[in-house]
Amino acid sequence: MAATPRSEPDADASTNSSLQFGTAEALEHVSKLTDVGAMTRLLHECIAYQRALDLELETLLSQRSDLDRQLSNLQKFADVLEIVKVDSSYMLSNVTSTSSLADQVSAKVRHLDLAQSRVQDTLLRIDAIVDRSNCLDGVHKSLLAEDFESAASYIQTFLQIDSKFKDSSAADQREQLLSYKKQLEGIAKKRLLAAVDQRDHATIIRFIKLYTPLGLEEEGLQVYVSYLKKVISTRSRMEFEQLVELMEQSNNNSQVNFVVCLTNLFKDIVLAIEENNEILRNLCGEDGIVYAICELQEECDSRGSNILKKFMEYRKLAKLTSEINSYKSNLLSVGAEGPDPREIEIYLEEILSLTQLGEDYTEYMVSKIRSLTSVDPELCPRATKAFRSGNFSKVSQDITGYYVILEGFFMVENVRKAIKIDEHVLDSLTTSMVDDVFYVLQSCCRRAISTSNINSVIAVLSSAVSLLGGEYSEALQQKMREPNLGAKLFLGGVGVQKTGTEIATALNNMDVSSEYALKLRHEIEEQCAEACPTPADRERVKSCLAELNEMSSSFKKALNIGMEQLVATVTPRIRPVLDSVATISYELSEAEYADNEVNDPWVQRLLHAVETNVAWLQPLMTANNYDTFVHLVIDFIVKRLEVIMMQKRFSQLGGLQLDRDARTLVSHFSSMTQRTVRDKFSRLTQMATILNLEKVSEILDFWGENSGPMTWRLTPAEVRRVLGLRVDFKPEAIAALKL
Repeated sequence: MAATPRSEPDADASTNSSLQFGTAEALEHVSKLTDVGAMTRLLHECIAYQRALDLELETLLSQRSDLDRQLSNLQKFADVLEIVKVDSSYMLSNVTSTSSLADQVSAKVRHLDLAQSRVQDTLLRIDAIVDRSNCLDGVHKSLLAEDFESAASYIQTFLQIDSKFKDSSAADQREQLLSYKKQLEGIAKKRLLAAVDQRDHATIIRFIKLYTPLGLEEEGLQVYVSYLKKVISTRSRMEFEQLVELMEQSNNNSQVNFVVCLTNLFKDIVLAIEENNEILRNLCGEDGIVYAICELQEECDSRGSNILKKFMEYRKLAKLTSEINSYKSNLLSVGAEGPDPREIEIYLEEILSLTQLGEDYTEYMVSKIRSLTSVDPELCPRATKAFRSGNFSKVSQDITGYYVILEGFFMVENVRKAIKIDEHVLDSLTTSMVDDVFYVLQSCCRRAISTSNINSVIAVLSSAVSLLGGEYSEALQQKMREPNLGAKLFLGGVGVQKTGTEIATALNNMDVSSEYALKLRHEIEEQCAEACPTPADRERVKSCLAELNEMSSSFKKALNIGMEQLVATVTPRIRPVLDSVATISYELSEAEYADNEVNDPWVQRLLHAVETNVAWLQPLMTANNYDTFVHLVIDFIVKRLEVIMMQKRFSQLGGLQLDRDARTLVSHFSSMTQRTVRDKFSRLTQMATILNLEKVSEILDFWGENSGPMTWRLTPAEVRRVLGLRVDFKPEAIAALKL
């Protein structure tokens, strides 16, 4: 039964008592008391302790009914627990009996399993003994019948059985089989060598397949790859000898085709790998393929480099490049003639075809190696390096060096020729030089990119930029440097068509050249993005192409200078009309304003002068050049008009007249050019707006926050000055404005 906790006061009394009542120590202590005070204190403590006990008894007695009820319930559960106990005992006995039986069965099963495994092992050994005997008989009969494939299969089966079941009793059989194996190896090697000598491909395939079951995979791989190398070498040597014979006999260079010779070499190597892929895999897996590629690459390094060297020798590239360098040094000598660019172009196309062939072959082989998944990790990098650092690669680099010199010479000579034979082209706004020069540059750059050699690309690009910035730029500007060009443009007060055409064409050449330089840059950048896989190479090309942007800007700068010269030639013929505006009064009465509406005082004369001196050049110019030309003329007219108008006095009707004049000018010039001209006349239009006001204070409705979409081109000081041009506006009111 759980004890009922005491109430807090009783607990305190018990705690503060100096004795533990109800113990022998308490009785002994009481019997020894002699002090009345101590006795009295102890009495009080005893009474308090008694009261605490009474309270605790009352609490316990109050719980009696609950305890009786719980005890009654427990007595009911006791019967159920007895039944459960009996059932549990029965189950325990059953489980114990079952466990014992299971242990006995499990022991018997293990014993049977061990016996079964021993029986199976015995049966397998018996089968192995039988199979060994069968294999020996099979090998013997197959060798007698020259069924070498079956003999190799029997030997392979015997060796597999022997490696699985080590049995000393089979030593005689093993020795007999090894003798058969040795006999078959001798036959296979002998027959294979004879077949290789006779180029009997079917027999070679038959006997090379015996090397795998005989466990001679590596030896078989070496023999077979050696055979492939021999076949390729023989074919390549025969073609090379035919090529050399043609070189010695033929006077026609077109019959000597180095590209076909190199193509056939690469084709033989690739076909040797692809068509023998299964045989190589059966011998040594994917490692066998990599080994074959590396071995055949040695043949490529040998035969391919010989073809390239013979090409360089036959085309005399060393001598040719030496002559080109001498020609560059003696360019100023009288009668100095370099090699024929047409012949150089043929050599360039040959070099490009040869280098592209080499690059495509190398790329294919390297990708073939990288596509193999179960190759020795150390083998792939070594094989890839063999392609990039082999003899063929080195000779290709030599021939690329010749290419750069030849391409540079071809480009320079053709650009110079294009400049030299420059002529007007019917129905064209430019001369022949522009299209010809950029076609040459485009062709040379494309050819350089096709070599996939970043150094060649950079060298050719640099030469192209140098040509554009040097001789070509000089040729573009030469026409505009002629003395008295303005005097030749207008003779007898009329524009000279021939001179106008020459000047417009020169300006058009600059405009189109600037556009072509950007197009060339964009095209080269796109092609190099595909041809130059590494970011470092692309950055080098990008840095070089930035100079084409500078060339385009340089052409535009020269164009602007030439355009300003043309405008300086035309504007003196317009200036007299503008100067006459200074004599026109804008202090108009209503009658004068109405008369001006019928009889325009100056605007139509100015527009006629512009049409006469400017518009006739429109059919001769590019749209961009003519728009620029018109805008420069407009700039001249507007600046002059602003100066003149700032010196006049205006009535309100005069302001309306100025507004009408400005609108007429804007309308006419808008029809002359594709670009907007309103911004050119914005200051003049704003002056007219100010001069149209009813009173000075109205300017505040259009100024500052009230300006709306209009952007004021006049400063506050200029606004006050324009307001001061009105004859009826008081200076005091203008000065009081807060702008």
